[in-house]
Amino acid sequence: MVSVSSFPQPFQHPNTSSKFLSPMLQPYLEQLEEQHKQQLQPQQAAVEPVDNDSKQSHLNPCPNRDFINKSISTLYHVSFNQNGSCFAIGTDCGISVYSCDPFCEMFQRYFDNGGGIGIVEMLFRSNILVFVGNGDNPQYPRNKVIIWDDHQSRCIGELCFRSAVRSVRLRRDCVIVILEQKIFVYNFADVKLVHQIETISNQKGLCEISQTAVSPVLVCPGLQNGQVRVEHFTSKRTRFIFAHDSRIASFALSHEGNLLATASIKGTLIRIFSTQDGTLLQEVRRGADRAEIHSVSFSPTAQWLAVSSGKGTVHVFSLKVNLRNQEKTKSSPNSRATLAASSSPLSFIKGVLPKYFSSEWSVAQFRLPGDSEYIVTFGHEKNTLLILGLDGSFIRCKFDPASGKEMTQLEIHNFLKSEKVS
Repeated sequence: MVSVSSFPQPFQHPNTSSKFLSPMLQPYLEQLEEQHKQQLQPQQAAVEPVDNDSKQSHLNPCPNRDFINKSISTLYHVSFNQNGSCFAIGTDCGISVYSCDPFCEMFQRYFDNGGGIGIVEMLFRSNILVFVGNGDNPQYPRNKVIIWDDHQSRCIGELCFRSAVRSVRLRRDCVIVILEQKIFVYNFADVKLVHQIETISNQKGLCEISQTAVSPVLVCPGLQNGQVRVEHFTSKRTRFIFAHDSRIASFALSHEGNLLATASIKGTLIRIFSTQDGTLLQEVRRGADRAEIHSVSFSPTAQWLAVSSGKGTVHVFSLKVNLRNQEKTKSSPNSRATLAASSSPLSFIKGVLPKYFSSEWSVAQFRLPGDSEYIVTFGHEKNTLLILGLDGSFIRCKFDPASGKEMTQLEIHNFLKSEKVS
């Protein structure tokens, strides 16, 4: 069961005095307010329009950082926004939002009693954020989702559940809340439940939804180990893909929602599927030893796939299937084997030696600086990768797919110490 309150006031919310005005889209929204007034429905007032392109934003991306001096002792959560232009962190005393390029802190929201935030999600570069509490002193219960409008400096909605919230995903038109064995999908405009899905035990809160496609595509674990469920909401079609023999550890959805990349708890192979018909389009190899896959990410054009693992490495793979040649690939029954073999220098003895030797390997690698958990996404500049760690690391690096060598580190920061690391 879930209870919904549109304008609740039961909890203390972030400190938002006048000197903490949101440096996100507020000026841009004010400029366009009259233009959009007639287009917005009355019930949509809770969600402001979103600027999907940070390059065209009318904002100074890095306002004064000296807002507060709040000591952070524990970092609970890190997450990129949907287009990789920003990231947010949840700590034992509140949340902070950072710009990725250039790197800088955009603003903080903290609590006077030092309440912890275990999940914080952004809606692109807009004023909408979502909080879930965590830690020894959680600011909100772990079974409650707080929808926060930083432009209005107030909570605009909350969702309460019978069990702990594992993760939250946002799209312009919907909010997805992931529990351990159930997923709820709500309209963003009126916070009404429109869909619910049962899953196998999903402690990591695995779930992704397409961002640019008009027709939303949602992927989540199925009801069996190794199974992924694909929901096409507009056509009301559900497809189950048996991606692996063992339990799913991580997956990613391309921006258009037509490609799905999956990794199992073995962490050796990453498989790319069509979400339209479940066809296996490509298979790449991270390594031979078991490893925990922390993050998988498509580039915006689905040309590259990045994978971070517990082995302390990030790999970038070249994708042979994308929006333009997916149909061509499916039409040839032997095309996937040909693609896999063509990338291996030992492909001429394929069939003699084990499949390992004919596997498709990464075109670039990066050795992570510590043993923390890291997530990855692609930067806006060509062939750049952004890496975010639970140790406070923010790394931007560049890869050369032609050389197959180690990536070049362009910058590294520790946002917990608020200083650049050499």
